[in-house]
Amino acid sequence: MAVLMGGPSAEREVSLSSGTACAAALRGEGYEVVEVDAGPDLCSVLADLKPDAILNCLHGRWGEDGCVQGLLEWVGIPYSHSGVLSSALAMDKQRSKAAFAAAGLPVVSSVMAPADEVRTRHVMEPPYVVKPNNEGSSVGIYLVHDGANGPPQLSKDMPAQVMVETYAPGRELTTTVMGDRALTVTDILTEGWYDYDAKYTPGGSRHVVPADVPSEIFDLCMDYALRAHEALGCRGVSRTDFRWDEARGTNGLILLETNTQPGMTETSLTPEQAQACGMGFGQLCAWMVEDASCDR
Repeated sequence: MAVLMGGPSAEREVSLSSGTACAAALRGEGYEVVEVDAGPDLCSVLADLKPDAILNCLHGRWGEDGCVQGLLEWVGIPYSHSGVLSSALAMDKQRSKAAFAAAGLPVVSSVMAPADEVRTRHVMEPPYVVKPNNEGSSVGIYLVHDGANGPPQLSKDMPAQVMVETYAPGRELTTTVMGDRALTVTDILTEGWYDYDAKYTPGGSRHVVPADVPSEIFDLCMDYALRAHEALGCRGVSRTDFRWDEARGTNGLILLETNTQPGMTETSLTPEQAQACGMGFGQLCAWMVEDASCDR
């Protein structure tokens, strides 16, 4: 079998870490594993290797947005995680939010706006968040606080169109779905914004699993995560992120987004949640490989 990692996205380094960890874990479970750094020649590389299955450890655009899934469908190699449509839908934040809202799940309001306009004026009342519509891992996130003097100075690397979203205050919670069941809830504690460094730097955040929250909030996270997984048509493993404003009780729980390719590094949340449910890292990786298929 082959583990896909790396790729050309902004999350390349995280993907390399995920893939290396998963490959080592699978070898420990008795699998013969080839590590593949996915590049433009991926189709010919896979034609030469002829793997029985693919564990997709790519993150971000191309590897998580339906593109590589379409390639794998074309060449007929069983692969892990979500299929073409659900991957593309989940990666498009605005469209996935529309799917969540249609399923009765709680989301905050947002608009798509030209980046140049966002740089020159507040397109909604602060506080709000600006983000690319199709990246993950808090890549390119700008938080505009209440009372901000002016609009955010977005970097030139931001896309021409960006999402501007009402800021949801509160605690950062997350729930993994594995197949047809939600695993548990993690409370993510940081000193500030749960940004890229907080996610992937050891010590950047502290994870409390299972989360010490009221039972009704815990149960809602589990329910919402499973419903989000189903609303997008996800397969295999996904992870859904929430914000919870304690002062508002159950009305303060907001669904942020669903990740179809959760990180699998040492500081990642999904392996921690599986461990809390009695499943070791190697077992989790093996489950994803055995779950692999085409036409997902």
